[in-house]
Amino acid sequence: MDKSNNHSRFLELRKAYPYFVFQRYSIFRTKTSLKFRFHFDMAGKFVFEPEIEIPARSFYNLAEIPDETLENLVFHIGLVELISYWKAACPPRVIIRAGYLNREQTEWWKKLYFNGLGEFFYLNGIETDREQFMEMVPEGKPMDVARMRLEENRVLVPVGGGKDSVVTLELLKKTDFKVRPFLLNPREASLRTIDIAGFSDDESVVVHRTLDAKLLELNKAGFLNGHTPFSALLAFVSALTALLSQSRYIALSNESSANESTVPGSTVNHQYSKSFEFEQDFNAYLEKYIHPGLHYFSFLRPLNELQIAALFSQFPQHHFSFRSCNVGSKTDSWCGQCPKCLFTYTVLSPFLPQPKLEKIFGKNLLKEKSLEKILQELDGRAAVKPFECVGTPDEVNAALRRTFDFQTEENNLPLLQHVAGPDARNYQQVFGRLLHQVNHENFLNEEFMRIILKALENVTV
Repeated sequence: MDKSNNHSRFLELRKAYPYFVFQRYSIFRTKTSLKFRFHFDMAGKFVFEPEIEIPARSFYNLAEIPDETLENLVFHIGLVELISYWKAACPPRVIIRAGYLNREQTEWWKKLYFNGLGEFFYLNGIETDREQFMEMVPEGKPMDVARMRLEENRVLVPVGGGKDSVVTLELLKKTDFKVRPFLLNPREASLRTIDIAGFSDDESVVVHRTLDAKLLELNKAGFLNGHTPFSALLAFVSALTALLSQSRYIALSNESSANESTVPGSTVNHQYSKSFEFEQDFNAYLEKYIHPGLHYFSFLRPLNELQIAALFSQFPQHHFSFRSCNVGSKTDSWCGQCPKCLFTYTVLSPFLPQPKLEKIFGKNLLKEKSLEKILQELDGRAAVKPFECVGTPDEVNAALRRTFDFQTEENNLPLLQHVAGPDARNYQQVFGRLLHQVNHENFLNEEFMRIILKALENVTV
């Protein structure tokens, strides 16, 4: 992705829009849904009112959630939402009137905002630092931490429709844990995933998020735009829905490679809010300021992308229904031209036959010479990785070498040629190592870890 030089525009907008206010939130309870509306004001010139709606479910215990607990959670969701609107002009002063933050919380949020916007700053050519980019001014009143009872074996599983959440859902549903799928702005692929896994829509937590259309108008008008930490929003919304569904555990599907910087030698990480660092920070924040009994963790954190691909290959019922392509998300398709498509095709190649992959993706992506530049970004030959949720260069090169070695009828494929020579043979050993290693930097308890280790026993090529 090409960089822009918007630093002067950044300074100009900060001068024109010197403050941003999180004024308030509104909560609407009806028989059919629970809805929140946030009120943001940018320097008295623009007002934004995004909404979140949670359709009613028979298993929700809304009546048992104290008003102050609900208000605290909605306030925190608003704190994540505001960053999408703040970034349009990056006002230097952010006034929080909707709730209270102490000094420790303020620093926590500044860290999330700054690191979560690392890609935004990098691609816009904006030079700033964590101290200077924003001053937060809390003016609201403190709220109490929730203490309500949660089910010890209830697990909320966010489902996005890709291979990772398929693996989490399928592995956990076979255990003694009670699994509850969670879908934020569900798309066709995520709905298919829960259906194939044996869950109905009525058994699942569904949340609808609506952006304020004025933000899109500002984007078109030349205001600043770029990536925001969506998974941080998912984290806080999942905390609320975990309390609604009495779920003690929130099991994400982020793997170990999400910790790697997108720009080598920097802290810029497209997947920052999927990283172990954020997971660690969020758990500490949950315990102190939301609910001490909630446990947020990535079930797949011990694994790398090759191991997840190997496990996914064992669930053929999902092979033609999953989707990971962001470009084709609105049309429920694989575009076949983006880093996400090429990466997914590549890591599955050692575990699924090429004819099947061609049917899934519509063509053999390893034949596409036009994807050579993207491959170089994925395999480490280019200076910067794609700004997508993709794995490490070692994972990519090991998968390609394995495909070259064991699919001999396909070893003349254009995108395999850089791993064809003797210098690339070391990736044979890398492949074996990656397939059997375990990342111990994780928040899985013994029960969840046993499930992962048992699943790895069945990984073969």
